[in-house]
Amino acid sequence: MLPAFTSLRHFATNTMRRAASEFRMTVPWGEMRGQVWGPSNGRPVLCLHGWSDNSGTFNNLIPLLPKDCRFVAIDFPGHGFSSHRPDGCFYTFPLYVADVRRVVEALQWKRFSIIGHSMGGNVAGMFTALYPEMVDAIVLLDTYGFLPTQVTDMYENMRKGINDQLQYDNKTEDRKERVYTYEKAKERLKTANPFLSDQSAVILLERAVREVEGGFVFTRDMRINLKNIVSNSMELCLHMLSLVEAPVMIVLANDGLYKIFILPDGYIDTIRKGWTDQNATIVDVEGDHHIHLNKPEAVASVITDFLQSHGPDNNQSSKL
Repeated sequence: MLPAFTSLRHFATNTMRRAASEFRMTVPWGEMRGQVWGPSNGRPVLCLHGWSDNSGTFNNLIPLLPKDCRFVAIDFPGHGFSSHRPDGCFYTFPLYVADVRRVVEALQWKRFSIIGHSMGGNVAGMFTALYPEMVDAIVLLDTYGFLPTQVTDMYENMRKGINDQLQYDNKTEDRKERVYTYEKAKERLKTANPFLSDQSAVILLERAVREVEGGFVFTRDMRINLKNIVSNSMELCLHMLSLVEAPVMIVLANDGLYKIFILPDGYIDTIRKGWTDQNATIVDVEGDHHIHLNKPEAVASVITDFLQSHGPDNNQSSKL
């Protein structure tokens, strides 16, 4: 057990439809935060949000899922209420996978399920490839779980990411936080993410901003916007996919990420075939990239059925 486990605390919050607690654990650079729903001895389910979002992305969905589960939704470092990574540190998928490993070690979860949206689904895919014995079921929300990059672009992306980081490090005087009114903060969030309904933006803002003198500032680390220096080829993604042993359900929105996101040629067909060969369940639904937050009733029943059909091998108690 990590020493951080001794610092796990939870506090009641009255903002959720279903009783939730605040999750906190210490890490070497500060703390990781999140939210917890369900009984302490419930089936453990880890919920991983998408890029620039936070654990609030699951606020509308979790109340509609099985009541006998213990849901822990984290804020990734640099997102929500979690601490930013140390100065000079990059944000990469392997580090996010390490964050997940820290969390489940602190929780003393030996085997659990994962629900991952967008970037969180890609973290879930990589984590499960590395630790297949720990995951008993995966739900991927509007993502295929792996994001390949063409080999010809990989080193150019690395070069740009390193240059971006160095430039950011050298401009400390330009990093003054911009203060917004609440309405302007909501407008900025919705402009950056046109999928969000007004209500969904309000939910994410609960953890996406903090109040300061004169208004609100965003809590996220601006470095998450820099080019990711670690990427994977299609060959490596397919290899990692083949290492996944848990049952997988992929929920794809017809007006979701893959309608607007530019992908390498053949990406969808190749990854989809890889999952089909792994006997993954692929469900197409009407909606947008944040359907689980905007219209959770559209996906709650299929997620519930999947989780209940692919339960853990044995009962396990959460240690929160």
